[in-house]
Amino acid sequence: MYNILICDDDHDIVAALKIYLSSPEYRLFSAYTGREALDIVDREDIHLILMDIMMPELDGLTATVRLRTSSNVPIILLTAKSETADKILGLNVGADDYITKPFEPLEVLARVRSQLRRFTSLGSKPSSPDVICIGAVTLDDPAKTVTVDGERVSLTPSEYGILRLLMKDPGKVFPSAKIYEAVWHESGIGSESTVAVHIRHLREKIEIDPSDPRYIKVVWGHGYKFAVPYRGE
Repeated sequence: MYNILICDDDHDIVAALKIYLSSPEYRLFSAYTGREALDIVDREDIHLILMDIMMPELDGLTATVRLRTSSNVPIILLTAKSETADKILGLNVGADDYITKPFEPLEVLARVRSQLRRFTSLGSKPSSPDVICIGAVTLDDPAKTVTVDGERVSLTPSEYGILRLLMKDPGKVFPSAKIYEAVWHESGIGSESTVAVHIRHLREKIEIDPSDPRYIKVVWGHGYKFAVPYRGE
């Protein structure tokens, strides 16, 4: 059984979500402020959180930041259509997904199941130096596959080679020439534009917002790195 926390200051929304998620598989908890949500997470073994952004006492974004200091529980933000900037900010500070109001019951179920599946599968995956999991990105080198939030993405051999190089040593900055030499096995002189194009394509495939990447960061004048989200840099 999965423990799911629903947090929204609108009691009707909480009630509706509890109806959508009514199932023998789920034990549902209710909270109406971010502070209440944090208290429940401290007391209970919560497996997933549905949390509104705009709430009294402690808003959903601040609650997400605090949760990420000690927990990797999946967080799905509940947002209004007008809160586009907040959606992106929420994803950048640690939320895993968002659902826009008004909700479609089937979408709610699908997103909840997807996050629970990813969370439990990554949590039970045996530790292996050939399987790298950072944030929502998993690279399985023996199988030559990459998944983001549990969904497989299709990469070219060059894109895969770049991602593998960066993820093998997260946080390390690789100059464009070194990336080119490692992936193409040729001299990296004059390779900046080629690497930049492949990095752009790679971001389009694995980043939620390629223009504001969470993972593949540029360090101006030095190169690129794969950043570990939510832990500071």
